[in-house]
Amino acid sequence: MDFGFSEEQEMLRASARRFLAAECATTLVRRMMADATAHDPELWRKLAGLGWTGLVIPEEHGGQGGSFLDLVVVLEEMGRALLPGPFFASALGGTMPLVEGGSPAQQAALLPRIARGELVVSLAIAEADGRFDAGGIQLRARPDATRSGGLVLGGEKHFVPDAHVADLLIVAARSGGAGERGVTLCLVDPRGPGVTVRALRTADMTRRVCRVALEDVHVAPDRILGTAGEGWPILRRTLDLAITGLAAEMVGTAQQALDRAVAYAKERVQFGRPIGSFQAIKHKCVDMMMAVENARSLAYYAAWAVSERAPEAAQAVPMAKAYASDVVKQVTSEAIQVHGGIGFTWEHDMHLFHRRALAQEAAFGSAPMHREEVARALGL
Repeated sequence: MDFGFSEEQEMLRASARRFLAAECATTLVRRMMADATAHDPELWRKLAGLGWTGLVIPEEHGGQGGSFLDLVVVLEEMGRALLPGPFFASALGGTMPLVEGGSPAQQAALLPRIARGELVVSLAIAEADGRFDAGGIQLRARPDATRSGGLVLGGEKHFVPDAHVADLLIVAARSGGAGERGVTLCLVDPRGPGVTVRALRTADMTRRVCRVALEDVHVAPDRILGTAGEGWPILRRTLDLAITGLAAEMVGTAQQALDRAVAYAKERVQFGRPIGSFQAIKHKCVDMMMAVENARSLAYYAAWAVSERAPEAAQAVPMAKAYASDVVKQVTSEAIQVHGGIGFTWEHDMHLFHRRALAQEAAFGSAPMHREEVARALGL
């Protein structure tokens, strides 16, 4: 049995690496870090031109009709390049709810625009407590007295990725019930009446997160994704895909940090010898390599399980996220140590990788939160 990626997927990986090396150098990453939005419209047009913004969108809706594994390949390379901007938020977090649960009319109206790069969509789940489970969704969705079947939203969403440049938000709200019952997904205009979006300052300013306040925001019946009160299965599927994609991205970030550390250890000379010849540096780099390979194995296994909708996904996804979260922070930190004093300077690029690692670890729940989920999945 072949457990590897297909020849076409490896060609996609090579193509993505070449493109990102040419178009997403660390000079661009630094420029976006200082930019007001961290979103480069010209780079976005190029991503859309490659078809990546619609990679997992069906062909009948203008997309590439690719698989989730195709997207995983691209995300890993984007992790290596520290791609700034809303690609992850839109092409995965914002697109998959529409693919999985959108009505034919919603899909026909929105998916072609996402595929063409004309529409940036972000998913708003977490609230002040930072939870990404069904119980954490408490934003109010009460019946709209002025519109049959409509809802009125009130509350706040926190840590919403790239909401400040989004054209559409998919907001998870509670229209009744408790836990997994009563979760409703609503399509909200972030620039509409009653919506306030505020970008936050975080460790990684190349990928912004925002606080979104909603006050008496009216949602028409045709702007409810799927069936009112039954949005959790769509959201759970989207979270599995997004968390797995993030684990693959973290592998790419850790691998690039390792590669840079090894290259530096080969060229930096101390006491007449490359520092890579010293046992302490050798052991450090080997430990980093082993950690990255283990994280890659877990991420790929989770990607397979989610892609196949296998029962093992309930354990594989949080395992991949928990382990990759620890690894990407450890490896990027150790890579700075290998570089010595220069690695701690603002002018050197290594801190960019550690900043991204901190943001990746926090996204969709920290490592301890996912270890708890593994324990629950195993019945412990």
